[in-house]
Amino acid sequence: MNAALPPSTDSRTQPDQLRLRQIELARQAVMQEGRSMTDVAVDAWFERAWIERSWRRCLAAGRRPDQRLAFDMVPEAARRRTAEASHALVSAARPVLDKLGRAIANTRYFAILTDAQGVVVDVNGPIDRSDRRAQLITRIGVDLSERSVGTSAIGAVLAELQPLWLHRGEHFFNDTSVYSCAGAPLFGPDGRCVGMLDLTGIETAERPELKHLVAQSARSIENALALARPHSLLVRLNWPGRALGDEADGLVCLDADGWVTAANQIARQMVSQLATQAGGATHCSELFAMPWESLFDNAGREAPLEVPLWSGLRLSALAQAPGQAPPARASAARRPLKDLETELIRKAVQDARGNVMQAAQSLGISRATVYRKLGSKKTSV
Repeated sequence: MNAALPPSTDSRTQPDQLRLRQIELARQAVMQEGRSMTDVAVDAWFERAWIERSWRRCLAAGRRPDQRLAFDMVPEAARRRTAEASHALVSAARPVLDKLGRAIANTRYFAILTDAQGVVVDVNGPIDRSDRRAQLITRIGVDLSERSVGTSAIGAVLAELQPLWLHRGEHFFNDTSVYSCAGAPLFGPDGRCVGMLDLTGIETAERPELKHLVAQSARSIENALALARPHSLLVRLNWPGRALGDEADGLVCLDADGWVTAANQIARQMVSQLATQAGGATHCSELFAMPWESLFDNAGREAPLEVPLWSGLRLSALAQAPGQAPPARASAARRPLKDLETELIRKAVQDARGNVMQAAQSLGISRATVYRKLGSKKTSV
């Protein structure tokens, strides 16, 4: 009598087999029967309609899933132009790719960086060079665009301009059905797409959580691209109540006259004028309903400034000189609670211009508590 599979093995295997079966049925519906993938399983495919759009583009171009792929390199002259045009992107991405390579070292996934046309400009991570399937797609200058290799995370991300996950047979061609990929677009300091970041595994377990990792890594690259632009002032933005000083900040770089020289994608999502004027000259007076000189006046101060938008919304802003380190959020979090409490009380007294009673009322504590916490016997209010 055959022994049953251990429950742990069965629980890992069945979901993956179900996914592959769903993909097979979706391919059959679209490519052989002319139906929509949602006819097969609405819940499984409703949010992944972008896959069907890509498949249909490939079919409309006369492609067949069983066609063999050459994974062509772009011509040598075009390769040199791509390398030159991608120099800033590769430089900004290199430190991020190094960290990313360590994060995925034990997953059998590796990182691919492409330009906006889907041409590979850099790679990183545990690449098995003895595996021809890995070697083909990690050559600098290979064209991995949709027009070249059909549906993939690379082509789909560049078409949809959003982070995506793609598993095995969700690729169009049979030759690419061994890959599983997570990808995210990369937007430059002017808001235009400059490329994409991809994490690929070969015949490995599905890891949809890599979509979060690749999107987070893409954000780091976008921030590095923005900060590399010449600027006289960096303005960090977030919503009131949110701490400033990490990669979740919106970044707006200004020249000495208040013109925007760079902005990251987060800032464009917070300030609508940045999104609608991507690529055009924008002055910070068009962004904030306040004298723009105030931002320069507040440069270097630790306390954030509340800034109004023309929409009526308000943001918290921290103005920094070029090269100035962001607030030390991590070290502040490790400070003793007693020190943070004392600092808060001292600031309240300063804000009240020395009026201890007013400071105590604003904090909801007694005047005696203020004196005790500050170690002062001063009696004037």
